[in-house]
Amino acid sequence: THVDLATNGERLAAATKVLQEFAAKSQKDSGNIRFELLVQDGRVNHFTIVEIWQTREAFEAHSSAEHTKRFREEIQPVMGSPFDERLHARLQ
Repeated sequence: THVDLATNGERLAAATKVLQEFAAKSQKDSGNIRFELLVQDGRVNHFTIVEIWQTREAFEAHSSAEHTKRFREEIQPVMGSPFDERLHARLQ
């Protein structure tokens, strides 16, 4: 998922903290294998979230979890564009 924040200064710092808290909570979700929050080099308002889930059901449970809903509500006011979320599956 690409997250583009249209803010800077203190608001960017606060939004970054929201992202970090979301990542920390998500890493504890049942079925989570990996949850990484990356910031683009040279563009401190552009983030990538890489998630790996044991099953589609685990991902869907995470997507509907209270901390995920709260994250999306809190980050929405500073979003520069909609979330660019792309799901992938391992080739068998």
